[in-house]
Amino acid sequence: MVHILSAGACKGLFQALFRKRLESGKAVAEYGAVGAMQEKLMAGEACDILVLTLPMLEKLAGEGWVVASTMTELGSVGTGMAICNKLKSVPDVSEEAVLSANLLAATAIHFPDPAKATAGIHFQSVLERLGVLEEVASRCVHYPNGAAAMASLASHESKYGDLQIGCTQISEILYTKGVKLVGELPMPYHLRTIYAAALTPAGAESERAHKMLKKLTSAKTQNLRKKGGFLL
Repeated sequence: MVHILSAGACKGLFQALFRKRLESGKAVAEYGAVGAMQEKLMAGEACDILVLTLPMLEKLAGEGWVVASTMTELGSVGTGMAICNKLKSVPDVSEEAVLSANLLAATAIHFPDPAKATAGIHFQSVLERLGVLEEVASRCVHYPNGAAAMASLASHESKYGDLQIGCTQISEILYTKGVKLVGELPMPYHLRTIYAAALTPAGAESERAHKMLKKLTSAKTQNLRKKGGFLL
């Protein structure tokens, strides 16, 4: 069995490429905030393939947690805003002023952990830079990862009001049923994060792990990655 720890932004890619292996038990994957996945690895959780942001993997390679020679980039993913499909009107987030106005008007703002998740950390800083964090703080709803944030947004729970909006990595928005991508955060607030995959020392001993890593990062899967929100 191949064990995978992966950033939530790459969940859709794994499901598209390895659904049969994951469903049959030939591989098992856990997805979440990059900080949480790193903690699991360092706590001794089984892992053959690790997928995190490129800087995190480079640091872990220097410390011997992953095999540096196996590191391969998957592409970059932008951070975007989303709404529930049930909303008829789509807010504008293409410019600073309208983004700020729509955030101030929102009855709830769903986004991942501002301490451990890439998108959550960044979006918290965006709210601060826009000067709206204090005013919207009581309406911010945090989740362990982007997938959970988008699932909650999709459910459109009435307790959060009618004008709910969310933020996470665009790849997570695209694979979540019930939500719609509004757009990437505008300049100078956008963030494009490079994700990469590598084998751990245990994974380097596994032929199956080598094959999965090769398929995950090969030129043949470029179109699939682009469709899933990756910029190559």
